[in-house]
Amino acid sequence: MSERQTPSRNLPFLWLLSDARNDAGLEDALTALPPGSGFVFRHYHLDPKQRRRRFDHLVEIAGKNDHLVILARASWAEVAAWGADGTYAAPGCELGQRLATGWLLTTAHDEQELAAAATCGADGIFLSPVFPTRSHPDGEALGPERFLALANASTTPVIALGGMTRERAKALPWLRWSAIDGLSSR
Repeated sequence: MSERQTPSRNLPFLWLLSDARNDAGLEDALTALPPGSGFVFRHYHLDPKQRRRRFDHLVEIAGKNDHLVILARASWAEVAAWGADGTYAAPGCELGQRLATGWLLTTAHDEQELAAAATCGADGIFLSPVFPTRSHPDGEALGPERFLALANASTTPVIALGGMTRERAKALPWLRWSAIDGLSSR
């Protein structure tokens, strides 16, 4: 296990990202995750009031299971107002004054984005896509070798994302991983 995989501020090893595709099974998926996993609430498809109601419902389930809850595309003020543990954004997004205890998770697809995430003080980086995904089946994936090269070169903890399933996670020699479809129960 490399240093980039060891617990950093107790960054979870397993993550579920929400999406319109997996919404119907999120309650079951959150309950099935091991205690202390991570949950990124995205739900960009909902209007603001519906999004907040859905968040409040799911955060209650996540809280019962001691999951870290990250609010996507949120300023630090929104993170505090919604009671989330942190935000998920692209590197370089203007989020306002950072909360002292808030988690900053970012996305990256290449070396430049990994460097930008480290520069902006990210606590963790979702590096994707490791494999082809259901939403982008013909898109270019990093593949296991390229993913591992990039992840091992990162100074910030990396979370594998993109086409990940439990089977692929077992085969990929990397401890932190996440999924949208690969962990949902429907």
